[in-house]
Amino acid sequence: MSTQASRRQASLTVPELTRIAREVRYEIVQMSHRAKAPHLGSSLSCVDILVAAYFAVLRIDPACPDDPTRDRFILSKGHAAAALYAVLARRGFFPRELLQTFNQAGGRLPEQPSPGGVPGVEAATGSLGHGLSLGVGLALGSRIQGRVHRVYALLSDGECNEGSVWEAAAYAPARHVDRLAIVVDFNRWQATGRSEEITALAPLAAKWAAFSWTAHDVDGHDMGALVDLMGNVPDGSGRPVAIIARTVKGKGVSFMEDDNNWHYRIPTAEEVEAAGRELGVR
Repeated sequence: MSTQASRRQASLTVPELTRIAREVRYEIVQMSHRAKAPHLGSSLSCVDILVAAYFAVLRIDPACPDDPTRDRFILSKGHAAAALYAVLARRGFFPRELLQTFNQAGGRLPEQPSPGGVPGVEAATGSLGHGLSLGVGLALGSRIQGRVHRVYALLSDGECNEGSVWEAAAYAPARHVDRLAIVVDFNRWQATGRSEEITALAPLAAKWAAFSWTAHDVDGHDMGALVDLMGNVPDGSGRPVAIIARTVKGKGVSFMEDDNNWHYRIPTAEEVEAAGRELGVR
């Protein structure tokens, strides 16, 4: 990894990261409108997490996306692919103009992430419950190979309904996989209702702690806190780290916030303009 890339990440301030997040949110709204693609609210809720990771935490170099020493980031909640693509483009993994082809037939930016499409996408996801298992495998593999890179997985709260998540959650600390972290985008909604109406997730941080993870509960839109927690992996405990990020679905656009209709709704041209004004980029 280039020293220049590392310096560029470390030099960004919280206000600069916050500005990038606002611009990324507007990009995502535009992508949803152009592509007539759903999951807009789910994409907006995790933008701060992705920006903190890719611009301040991950040891990566967009010029060398296959560097074997790079940190890995798995978007386990693959329905938020628009957010991942927008952040990867902004970070320099591929030209931002390519975002205009999101969700087009035969294109390189499918609605759910697929490796081989664009640099920076580590795994095919979208069928929920697989990303953490992939992350555990990658972390164990790196240890066997004598490498010291870190592995992060971004999960949805609804994804924590899946039994495979908890199988991986039990396995990782048993193997002392301490260079692994998950961030749960806890926006409190699933496709058909409130998360708490579907399964009893609360207290979610305590559940991860009971599985022998170091667990934190954090405001998922507090950029400084996200950078600090994700950057402190491994944390010296010998255990994997779970960060429960309390977020707002549709964050950044008042008429989308905490409204589950935006799980599937597509914004009109007028709503795109209104969103841009609210985000301060129009």
